[in-house]
Amino acid sequence: MSRQHAARRDAAVARPMRVLLVVAAVLVFLAGFQLTVFPTRTDDWFSWTIDVPMTAVFLGAAYWSSAVLELAGARSTGWGRARLTVWTVLVFTTLTFLVTVVHLDKFHLGTEHPTSARLVTWGWLAIYAGVPVAMVLALVLQSRAAGEVGDGVRRPLPVLLRALLLGLGAVLLAAGLALLVDPVWASQAWSWPLTPLTGRAVGAWLVGLGWAAAHAVLVDDAGQVRPVGLTGAAFVVLEGIALARYGEVIEWSQWQAGAYVAGLAWIAVVSGWILLLRGGRPVT
Repeated sequence: MSRQHAARRDAAVARPMRVLLVVAAVLVFLAGFQLTVFPTRTDDWFSWTIDVPMTAVFLGAAYWSSAVLELAGARSTGWGRARLTVWTVLVFTTLTFLVTVVHLDKFHLGTEHPTSARLVTWGWLAIYAGVPVAMVLALVLQSRAAGEVGDGVRRPLPVLLRALLLGLGAVLLAAGLALLVDPVWASQAWSWPLTPLTGRAVGAWLVGLGWAAAHAVLVDDAGQVRPVGLTGAAFVVLEGIALARYGEVIEWSQWQAGAYVAGLAWIAVVSGWILLLRGGRPVT
């Protein structure tokens, strides 16, 4: 199969989907900026108050790494690669909207909060109520795009990499779901204190990352999973910086700290491996 013919087979990313991904990238960058630059001022500059700065910078790093994912999806030449981004974003935003509804009383909506915080909160509500709906509509439009999913030539991932991705996806999904369902119980296994709201917020991110890892296993294509590698690498670097800034809150002698570092190392290994892939033997 010629390269020209293969390129014609992969459905193009619909323009509304590209625009939505770029807008989402800008929004998560701004959310990450608030949390990373002002981690001790969340009562003034964020949607709810986060008392532990390490939690704020963890979430800020997650938002910034998500911007990498969304930009990678927006820049994708075909739907085969972009779909990893889109479905991950849809899962995360839907879960975060549900977390928001459950903990709405903790958000900065009342007049006792600064105007800056209330404006950010209303923006948060508009984004997480609107983005999942917009994403579904964009998926409907995307389904009408001419072509197939992928370019017709698959380059399978190495067996060990698939196993590492599958294990990582299972661990992240299990941890994230536990935090979403019972954050008080599940947060005992976390490396620093979490409230029910921050526990569920972290849980939504873990489920999103776990979904991306599991989806990469299903796609099983060295070219199409690259956005996952880029996002994972950014996540590890940014979370490392977060640890350097506020890691003193962690009890490093406890097993939870070791588990957290091991999780970051696991993400680093699979992400680096994905980025180092040069494509294997093509399978048509």
